[in-house]
Amino acid sequence: MSRPPDLGHESELRSLGYELIAGIDEVGRGALAGPVVAGAVILPLLADLPWFELVRDSKELNSRKRESLFEVIRKEAVAVGIGIVSHQVIDSVNILKATKLAMIQAVEKLPKKPNFLLIDRLGLSQCPVPQMGITRGDKTCLSIACASIIAKVTRDHIMEDLDQIYPGYGFARHKGYGTRRHVSCLRELGPSPVHRLYFSPVRNVTRVQSRSPWASPNSEVRVAHHAEGAHRAEGIFQGRLAHESDDEPSRSR
Repeated sequence: MSRPPDLGHESELRSLGYELIAGIDEVGRGALAGPVVAGAVILPLLADLPWFELVRDSKELNSRKRESLFEVIRKEAVAVGIGIVSHQVIDSVNILKATKLAMIQAVEKLPKKPNFLLIDRLGLSQCPVPQMGITRGDKTCLSIACASIIAKVTRDHIMEDLDQIYPGYGFARHKGYGTRRHVSCLRELGPSPVHRLYFSPVRNVTRVQSRSPWASPNSEVRVAHHAEGAHRAEGIFQGRLAHESDDEPSRSR
């Protein structure tokens, strides 16, 4: 496993007078279905907690370790915020803008207002808080790595819930990413209401279906099922925001 990220950036900023420094990262930017999710985490900078050594970029951890760290971060961090932007918004404004919206939402959901942001790669020009984009920040900056874990576990839970609403696509397994199995299911079943219609693999399937539309006696049933599922999916997004961000996940230090 790689070296753990550290508090180097946070410590330098603290020496300049910044007290509440939030790390921010996103998950789901490249998926074909589901929302993009961002996490924002403010860590206690005067503590050297033992679990700091266990943190890595969320992509380097297995699900068991991510879940464990997710709970620890929510308990031990000064503040945690989560932003969730739906597939409809992604289709409407493009994935980059949607990613930034999720990050801004995560910052706004923090129960304590940060006075500096450390962001994985991106900049948030719409956000007035002083900030710095860090290349490979999820691998080098502890606050950003923690944010990546918060975002990843939250989004995984959402995709597992969506798998119950739209069985057959395998969302619980591939989490909406464009695996070979996912694309095969997409071609067989057509896009679900939570697929990103302007992403090319989904768009290509839609074009084929528009030339050979479904002609099955169950088509109306499927459309009705999808409409009901879309309503339930929106409830999942809102429920996760309420559960993860507003349920007093963190404590002041």
